[in-house]
Amino acid sequence: VMRVSNGQMLLSRGPSTRDPGVCLSTNSAAETEVYPLLISSLLIETFHECLGSIAILLYLSRKYNTPDHWYPSDLKKRAKVDEYLSWHQSNIRANAPKTMWIKVLIPLFTGQPLPPEKLQEVMEGLATSLKQLEELFLQDKPFLVGNEVSLADLVAIVELMQPVGVGCDIFKDRPKLAEWHSRVEEAIGKELFLQAHELILNIRQLSTIQIDPQLKEQLGPMLLKMLK
Repeated sequence: VMRVSNGQMLLSRGPSTRDPGVCLSTNSAAETEVYPLLISSLLIETFHECLGSIAILLYLSRKYNTPDHWYPSDLKKRAKVDEYLSWHQSNIRANAPKTMWIKVLIPLFTGQPLPPEKLQEVMEGLATSLKQLEELFLQDKPFLVGNEVSLADLVAIVELMQPVGVGCDIFKDRPKLAEWHSRVEEAIGKELFLQAHELILNIRQLSTIQIDPQLKEQLGPMLLKMLK
């Protein structure tokens, strides 16, 4: 289970495993299969670590022998996943996280909200990416690259939950994507899905915390540069 202790993210796997690597607390075999991928993706995407989140997910899928549908052994199916992961970086990832920075994190560290036009600009870019996500990848399939959930869906949904977490209803008026979102949630398990995204879905609570003025002075200009 993910929790915060003394400012550190902690993951625990339960006493049955002997592997101290990726640690997870799970209640079923299904949760055990998806937890390493979901939690790692969530943590990295949320805090924008410069470690290469996709590379870490691929490493985990190999190390823990996750079910084949996450990253297929069939080369043609795997190429479809790779195609999405490559596209994702400069499209969904380039736009979706900015909503969280604009609406919560930058105002928190600068002490002032950004002009509405900035959010509008980001939302327009995200709308274009969502349209391409639907037309180029989802089309009429259950999931982004086929009939089974894959890393493509996992990486995409974690990113898209960030605007949802700050109150941007990006699935409204997009029925295909809304249905895809529901299928991904169901494939992962609703309880597990909500648990893994708890941090993102409650991100607005950060607006009530007090930030050290010196830290604001140091980080404020840096954060503003991220949006240029």
